[in-house]
Amino acid sequence: MTHKGRIVFAVALTSTLGLGLTACNDGEDSASAQESPSASAPASSDPSSKSPSADTGDDAAADPAGGDVAAPGTKLKIGDRAILPFKYGTEKKGTIAVTVTAIEKGAEADMAAFGEKAKGMTPYYIRMKVENVGGTDMSYSSLRLRGKLAGGGPTGVILIGDLPGKCDSESAPREFATKGASYETCSLSATKTDPIAAASFEEGDAYSDSPVLWTS
Repeated sequence: MTHKGRIVFAVALTSTLGLGLTACNDGEDSASAQESPSASAPASSDPSSKSPSADTGDDAAADPAGGDVAAPGTKLKIGDRAILPFKYGTEKKGTIAVTVTAIEKGAEADMAAFGEKAKGMTPYYIRMKVENVGGTDMSYSSLRLRGKLAGGGPTGVILIGDLPGKCDSESAPREFATKGASYETCSLSATKTDPIAAASFEEGDAYSDSPVLWTS
């Protein structure tokens, strides 16, 4: 199922802009919008940074069938697979595996649907494969990864929705209720400053402050 309905657009650069649509503020992005882009070191490719053994609390226990879940702060490369705890709504909870297959730069013209205030913004398409590792019923759930600047800094732009034909945000199908089921989807992100260089998983308390990052 593809989300083709309401798109929420929020910009936290120098002010919040509502492109004739519903606008919202993101705490993290808004707070950091007045700061210069992140100057921290790029994500490390050191294998030790991928250690899944850290204690991540109740949300990230080991899954003996699919391997250990990725610890908060794990740094991966595009194409790597991470096992992660995932909750959707109040009833669906399980273990998934996410493989970011690409972070593609779009064209500024692709943002035309957002109106005049989107001029100067470049979209990025985060493409991924999502697998049901735990075997619980996760049908019709949806997962969104956020685009980040080099080093993990926020982009200052939040997009919720998709660009049909460019980046289609797919919900899990009805069959995503058994172990081994999978689907592919895309998360839309955008920036008006530096290029987007990473995809970030921030779902759940354990990962909100220390996300899993995929970089090229």
